[in-house]
This record gives sequence, structure tokens and C-alpha cells, in this order.
Amino acid sequence: MQLGEKISLARKKKGLTQEELAGLTGLTVRTIQRIESNATSPQSFSLKKIASALDLEFENLIAVPLPTPANEQPMPVKDLPYPDNTSYHFMTVFNFSCFFYLIIPWVHFLVPIRLLKKRTDLPAADVEMGQKIIRQQIYWIIALHISMLLLLAYNLITVSINGDKGTTINYLWPFFLLYALNAVLILRNDFMIRRRRNTLIDNANKGYVG
Repeated sequence: MQLGEKISLARKKKGLTQEELAGLTGLTVRTIQRIESNATSPQSFSLKKIASALDLEFENLIAVPLPTPANEQPMPVKDLPYPDNTSYHFMTVFNFSCFFYLIIPWVHFLVPIRLLKKRTDLPAADVEMGQKIIRQQIYWIIALHISMLLLLAYNLITVSINGDKGTTINYLWPFFLLYALNAVLILRNDFMIRRRRNTLIDNANKGYVG
């Protein structure tokens, strides 16, 4: 029995779909499909994830000879997965799509929501991070509305008491501050995405998953 057939049989015995196994391992559905069809020779860190998810002994899982072409070269570090480079590039584009708040600030979060719904092969960790980013943008909109309403109330009370508009606060101050804060938040998310990718690459290069 080849490796892919062994994994497929163990997955079916546990009643898991390929999508569910992908979510448990952090691999993409496409990667699971390629492994089960013996279309690729998986790296050891990927097999350790699969073995752990299927409650299999890693040594028993790899006790199947894997064909390795003579001219096959080790995977370079730059090609190691995030779980793959397509996921990394998508998460980067997805995060920067939040900058649409500069154009359509009240409903800009619909753009990343649409992108996340269209991408159905993301690992569970990336989906969770995407949902977190969307929530951040919704909270930012709420904070912007509340700050403007509070400032409006403050200015109305100040004018009614003092009768002097010179003591009011310009509405542009909280507006610009919150806009700058959201830009910092988006850039921080980009830093987190890059750091997560680098961590996975380092772990994969060491032959284990952290």
C-alpha cells in the first residue's frame, strides 16, 4: 500500500473529510489531495502533522518507500509552505485590502469579507486570522462613530453652557487620529503575518512543527 492510500484509508476510518484533515493539520486541501493521490512526496514536517491528526505513529506512516527521482533537489527555504506561498500572498493582499477604509470607510470591511468567502482552501489558522482582522475593522468603525458622537455631545454641551464656539473641539482631530490608528493596526497585522510565515519556515527547516 502506497503512502497516499495509507493516509486516505486512515482518514476515512476516522470519518474525516479532506477539508477537516486540512483544518486539523494546517495544510491546504490541495496539499492533502496531492498527498493522497501520490502526486507528491511530502516533507517530514507535513507527515508529522498528518500522523498526529490521524493518531498514527510517524514511523509506521513513513514505513512506505517513497519514490525519489535522482535529479530531485531539496526544497529551498523560500519555497517552504506558509502552509504554502499562495496562502501567504493571499493573507498579505487580504490584510492590505482593509486600506479601502481610506475610500469607503463605513463599509470597507465588506471587501475582506468577500475575499475570505471566495477562498475556500485556506488552512484553519489563516481563516481564524482573517476573521480576527475583519472584526478589528468592524470595531474600528464602531469606535469612529462613538468618538464622533461623543465629540458632538461635548461641543453641544460646551456651547450651551459657555455660549462660545471657540471652546469646541474640531471634529477633524479624532477623525485623523482614528484613521492613523487603523493604518498602524493594518501594518501591525502585516508584521504578524510575516512573522508567522518566518516561524513556520524556521520550524520546517529544522524538521519539526512548533
